[in-house]
Amino acid sequence: MKTILRGCLLLAASTALSLAATTTPERPNIIFILADDYGTGEVGCYGADNYKTPNLDRLARQGVRYTNAYTVPLCGPSRALIMTGRYAFRTGATNQDATGKLTPAAEIMMPTVLKSAGYITSMVGKWGQLPLGPGEFGFDDYLKIKGSGTYWNTQDRGKTYLLNGRDVPLRDKEYLPDLMHRHVVDFISRNRNRPFYVYYSLSHVHTDILPTPDSAPNSRDHYTDNVVYMDKLVGRLMDELDRLNLREKTLVVFLGDNGTTNTQAPRATIRGRPLSGAKGSMLEGGGLVPMMVSWPGRIPAGTVSKNMIDASDFFPTFAELAGAKLPPKTIDGRSFAAQLRGEKGPSRAWAFNQLARSWWVREPGWKLNQSGELFDMSDAPFGEKLVPVDTRDAAAVAARRRLQAALDQLNPAGGIVDTGDASGRHAKNVERSKKKK
Repeated sequence: MKTILRGCLLLAASTALSLAATTTPERPNIIFILADDYGTGEVGCYGADNYKTPNLDRLARQGVRYTNAYTVPLCGPSRALIMTGRYAFRTGATNQDATGKLTPAAEIMMPTVLKSAGYITSMVGKWGQLPLGPGEFGFDDYLKIKGSGTYWNTQDRGKTYLLNGRDVPLRDKEYLPDLMHRHVVDFISRNRNRPFYVYYSLSHVHTDILPTPDSAPNSRDHYTDNVVYMDKLVGRLMDELDRLNLREKTLVVFLGDNGTTNTQAPRATIRGRPLSGAKGSMLEGGGLVPMMVSWPGRIPAGTVSKNMIDASDFFPTFAELAGAKLPPKTIDGRSFAAQLRGEKGPSRAWAFNQLARSWWVREPGWKLNQSGELFDMSDAPFGEKLVPVDTRDAAAVAARRRLQAALDQLNPAGGIVDTGDASGRHAKNVERSKKKK
């Protein structure tokens, strides 16, 4: 009888473990790749006329490509939004200078939350206009470059980089993006037996636009060379994940931190048409960014999603996938983890965007800004049509009502007030521009 009872107990325990294994969501490794000044008009799978990106296209084919992903049109506020999941009128990160006033005491960033769930974390590349360093905001490991658009030690900001608190010289003819890539690969190799999170913040394709190691001596288009090299690095990273047998255990997200820079925007056409606006603009091309997400075996391959994605959404999404608790403060992001697991989950009705003292709320067909201007976005991302205030069009009237209700609920004007230049740019850059004029 005791033998039979022991056998029944063992069978019950085995069954319980099996059920737990099938009902407990798998916790993926997370690699978040953030490209600098890289808009949808420069990505092949988005229909770019002048750029070929076979590795990014392959990443999109392996998972889902989003057509309505939005973030802030300048890099500092954009990165603050991504890393905190909180809108600028709550954190004060409304402009390029204001992001530098964030403190670990006031704002909890992504690595701290994921570490609480057992993840080991690394930040590689540009820390942007964020203050202090990655270590102070919770990263276990980091390789931080200085400034933006840093590639070679021929640049003043490229003389050294910061490696876990230590200033390291960049050697002659050593390409910093290659060094960053090797650091990422080394980190995931050493930690492949535990869950990891990598915030991989690329140098590409921010100015200065310099030759890459692959540029032909007579190349006249170093910008395209840089796009091609960035695409190559993404492909090499995916190959490393395959080699380490980590591909199906790893969620990979690729995102642009804002739209194409103004000098390159005229070339960033899709089917012969330029986008409305570019980096720094509250028009569509400023905040609409490329976003591809791949998790083989979980996300159906070759999916194109029109769901609205707000850059604040990564914070709660990664926390849910990791099984981590959110901090006890207002998180504006909405998790889309269920979508990534192939389940039916809620999608957000609108995205919010703020830069300096300008903001808008956007749903698939309409946009309403801080001045009460309503735009018909049926021709987006190429055109935005201002709707007359006295319109009687039923669809427009209903859209205004919905979007105004969303703004009333958020109340951006009642939050931290921006005190910088209306453009949201660095005060020193604004002053320099005035002097030139």
